[in-house]
Amino acid sequence: MFAITAITGRVGGALATTLLARGENVRAVVRDAAKGEPWKKRGAEIAIANADDAGALTRAFTGVDGVFVLLPPNFAPSPGFPESTKQVSAFRDALVAAAPPKVVVLSTVGAQHATDIGILRSLWFLEQELGSLPMPVTFLRAAWFMDNAEWDVGPARETGTIASFLQPLDRAIPMIAAADVGTTAADLLLETWSGKRVVELAGTSVSPNDIAGSLGRALGRSVVAYAVPRATWKETFVDQGTAWPEPRIAMLDGFNSGWIAFEGGSAERRHGTTTFDEVARRLVQQT
Repeated sequence: MFAITAITGRVGGALATTLLARGENVRAVVRDAAKGEPWKKRGAEIAIANADDAGALTRAFTGVDGVFVLLPPNFAPSPGFPESTKQVSAFRDALVAAAPPKVVVLSTVGAQHATDIGILRSLWFLEQELGSLPMPVTFLRAAWFMDNAEWDVGPARETGTIASFLQPLDRAIPMIAAADVGTTAADLLLETWSGKRVVELAGTSVSPNDIAGSLGRALGRSVVAYAVPRATWKETFVDQGTAWPEPRIAMLDGFNSGWIAFEGGSAERRHGTTTFDEVARRLVQQT
């Protein structure tokens, strides 16, 4: 049996679906029973735990063959990242107490850097804290999610334009579909290894112009991308309700400068197979 956190999200859902299809047992770790009900109907065992509750997480992680950890994303953190650091500490304490035989942790491209990665710093901290666990740990560093384009579907449909903070518009960066992250995490949980390892995961490289083209094909209309001027980012994010926009800006600057990139070296590389056109068609259908 494998304990899966964030099972109600795209990555956790794809991971659990893959494991169930392979005949494995799944323990769905959810915040409340109602969220776990669809998984219970599919045969999963349910464990109730918040991401900052070490005691509940310990119970959820006890007696399993492996654990998948996904730190809840926080796109508008408070200064010092107190929300994420509290959750990381809870995960660490729970894993030490429960002592599962192996752990797969979702991380990010660029997590090897301690500075200038903005909101991704919480995942650098996650790797630092969980990297010292006594059991085998794999950090799955995923590229920029193709599924982030969900936010572009509405403007593309209504106006034929999408605003891009990734710049320049013709510069492609490695991206990955959430579904491929989930299936890769399932593969990793079923493997045997020792110590700590890093696996870097990407699919195809995609530019903002490519995103516009894929959405246009999915919508059956012309769609173009335009670059949001860098000088307006802070005001834009504050207007959207982000009290501390600097980490989000730093992350975008990191991607645009090339600072946030895969480490290479001894890290293992794996590849997704889902194309951006496939993701765009699904997002258009769902949105």
